[in-house]
Amino acid sequence: MSTINSLLRPIFDLLQVPFAGLPALVGIAFWSVPVSLFALWVFKKTSNQERIAAVKSKIHACLFEIRLFNDDIRAIIRAQGEILRHVLHYQGLALIPMIFILPPLVLVMVQLHSFYGFSGIAPGGEAMLTTVMGSDWRDRWDGDRPPIRLELPDGLHAVTPAVWVPELGEFSWQIAADDWGDYELALHLDDEVVSKTLTVTDSIVRLSPTRPDRGFFGQLEWPSEAPLANTTSIKEINLGYPEGTVSLGGWSVQNSYAWMVVFFVLTMVIAVALKGPLGVEL
Repeated sequence: MSTINSLLRPIFDLLQVPFAGLPALVGIAFWSVPVSLFALWVFKKTSNQERIAAVKSKIHACLFEIRLFNDDIRAIIRAQGEILRHVLHYQGLALIPMIFILPPLVLVMVQLHSFYGFSGIAPGGEAMLTTVMGSDWRDRWDGDRPPIRLELPDGLHAVTPAVWVPELGEFSWQIAADDWGDYELALHLDDEVVSKTLTVTDSIVRLSPTRPDRGFFGQLEWPSEAPLANTTSIKEINLGYPEGTVSLGGWSVQNSYAWMVVFFVLTMVIAVALKGPLGVEL
């Protein structure tokens, strides 16, 4: 997973450059077009288009039967049962294309989430930095507090000293930004030095709320930084960026997953609009 992320990061960083200073909706709408085209192409190539068309025709026939015999309860119940059977058949036919569509779609989504799921910190703003220790910290330091130290570059300062919660194995600092820029924090633990990025910006750029361990799902969810080494006693480093905002006219939603809802709606609308011209039976 680390290799895939290292290949995808520069590609998405480059493709996202034109959208850095634009509203989030513009970039989301842009990405929905190639994703829709890709999904339609895969669906056409990997599904049985003739059987899908036949099943849809049977569903339409059952609906017509309900309207035609709307005073015959037995006919309506029979038609509804047939509709359910055909719908299940249709879902089975659509399952095969989804096997090919979902893996690349997930990779695209997690990359875009780094851009649209969160907002950068502004000068004067604050964020909480949390370091999660691995389960071996009690053995390594005999249950004592690990000797961790945070080093901040110019442009950032710590509002609070480290708060240690031994029950959770977590250190937390409140970090404040003094100026715009891309920064790298350093966590010193004995002879180890572990870094974490922090970005102070009002543009839509890649942000990394979490530097994960080397587990597959952690790297899949948080692809923006290289995973922590297996040799370190630090399991995960989290930075509390504000949630991303999606706006349209006077409508605005601040939520990390709001962009996904907009993205899926646009993708489905575009796919439905283009399925006819591209000759795809959905």
